[in-house]
Amino acid sequence: MKRAVAALAAAAALFLAGCSSGGPAEDDASPSPTGKGKVSDIRGITLPAWNADDYKRPEAATYLRQIAATGAGWVTFTPTWYQDRVTDPAMRVTDETAADDSLRHIIGLAHEAGLKTMIKPHVDLVKGGDRAEIRPADPDAWFGAYTRFLTHYARLAAATGAEQFSVGTELAGTSRDGTRWRKAVAAVREVYHGPLTYAANYDEYRNIPFWDALDVIGIDAYWPLGDRPTTDTARLRRAWQPITDELAAFSAAHHRKILFTEAGYVSQRGTTTAPFSWTVSEKPATDEQAAAYEALLAALDGKEWWAGVCWWMWDDWPDTGETAKRLAYTPHGKPAEKVLRKWWGKSSPSGD
Repeated sequence: MKRAVAALAAAAALFLAGCSSGGPAEDDASPSPTGKGKVSDIRGITLPAWNADDYKRPEAATYLRQIAATGAGWVTFTPTWYQDRVTDPAMRVTDETAADDSLRHIIGLAHEAGLKTMIKPHVDLVKGGDRAEIRPADPDAWFGAYTRFLTHYARLAAATGAEQFSVGTELAGTSRDGTRWRKAVAAVREVYHGPLTYAANYDEYRNIPFWDALDVIGIDAYWPLGDRPTTDTARLRRAWQPITDELAAFSAAHHRKILFTEAGYVSQRGTTTAPFSWTVSEKPATDEQAAAYEALLAALDGKEWWAGVCWWMWDDWPDTGETAKRLAYTPHGKPAEKVLRKWWGKSSPSGD
């Protein structure tokens, strides 16, 4: 999920790993091409960075304690590089890119807090817009730069003991290029030996030709669940039925479990109609957010093909949020956090 302040149309919809299935953690694995490690029942929450030093801020340890207190076992970090135009041949560091030392710092803090970590590098556009529209004029140059970007973070992941790595997020304008993506994945495998995924948008995942090169299918699960706002959990759960039927078949066909690399809902009226929108309305609706959390966890609970869900997202860093907390994606301090605690077995308040 890229940062945005305007509502996005469904066709341009956009993921912590805030990841969870309903049951207790297990050690069964998806079929894996070459990666080591288990990809199953991941529980966690994404903690994005919007500035170079966010991950070194004093609040970092507090946020990680709060995340762990929900019952999460994983946290996802999102170092982001940027390009000016969708046709540019390369991406670059800006002052909004998490500094490497800050990323190393927060991975260490996460491990101290008992959390496993996924590094999920993002590429975004300097002036905003949909990263799915990135279509480089020179694909060879872009993929060369992208591979250098990926392997930089793959080496950092290896050095810090990060337990999982994502090779991309919602890059639908390039993700049909199986040949070049396979080369990029192979380059990552040379320096990082843990499980790999790619975070495809919910309307992109069917078109990815390189799932067999990865260990788990990643989907950013922002499916609209109806055309009217609702807090009816049963109705929302029914909306998941055709989606889960399709995903079960897709998982079986590709011999890979499916991880929801992102899923989330703002606490705004209408979030269930447009989960990908930061600004679906100006009316707070923590009850609708909580119902959406409950429906997803109930609908996916016990599905053998499901590796977990990555919730987008925990709190913004102070003075960086463009969406007021009462309207934002965070479940912290809202009924949705109680839903997580119920499913993840943490009934006591966090105290933070």
